[in-house]
Amino acid sequence: MITAQQVKELRDRTWVWMADCKNALVEADGDIELAIEILRKKWIAKAAKRAENETKEGKIKIITEWNVKYIVAVSCETDFVAINETFDEMLNKFVEIRKNAATDEEAIVIADELKSTEYQLKMWENMRILALTKVSWDVVESYVHSNNKVAAIVVAKAWTDSDNLKQVAMHITATNPEVLSPTEITQEVIAKEKEIQLELMQQDPKNAGKPAEILEKIIDGKMNKFKEENALLTQQFVINPDIKVQDFIWADSIVSFKRFAI
Repeated sequence: MITAQQVKELRDRTWVWMADCKNALVEADGDIELAIEILRKKWIAKAAKRAENETKEGKIKIITEWNVKYIVAVSCETDFVAINETFDEMLNKFVEIRKNAATDEEAIVIADELKSTEYQLKMWENMRILALTKVSWDVVESYVHSNNKVAAIVVAKAWTDSDNLKQVAMHITATNPEVLSPTEITQEVIAKEKEIQLELMQQDPKNAGKPAEILEKIIDGKMNKFKEENALLTQQFVINPDIKVQDFIWADSIVSFKRFAI
């Protein structure tokens, strides 16, 4: 006979609906461990059907220890799961895994196994690990937007002001720059953008009859603007649009940056 205590224990360990817990225990003749395996197999079958479901919700978490940042980003199907305490517990465990792993790749493999064997059984949603990484440098600052779905880290030299760097991280979440400096934008990217802009100009009746050299000068101006708008240092600073980021913080102080998004 399956007792209420057995059902509660299985429910506490898996977070599966009480009725499903009872059915699994009946099938397992009261064996808790076997019941968990039965539920896992049912989840695997369900997961196969949900595998293509979009995961547009989720959470990004950044944990700081001295000059080290641990970043974890996991997407899921619903906001209900993203704000669940169990989801946050899972993120914390993933960070602990990264602390003990030799590389990001190793940590993701281990974390993905834990996600599949334990947490998807509890939350019954398709989830994807988008990032699980460790960043360490002289100065590393970060910003996580209030919705926990966009974040950024900025790596800088030892003498860089931390408060200013945090504001730059906030700027990055808002503008999503492609590179640090305009010189880092590849010729391939510029050539593709130039081709697009030239096509648009040729379709504009206002440009009909303009000499090729004039169009070329216009294109060159557009390319300069394109590079400035897509490089962090030359973007207009969101907190003070009258200046550029490189005017707010020394241009050679920033080593690198990365933006994370669900």
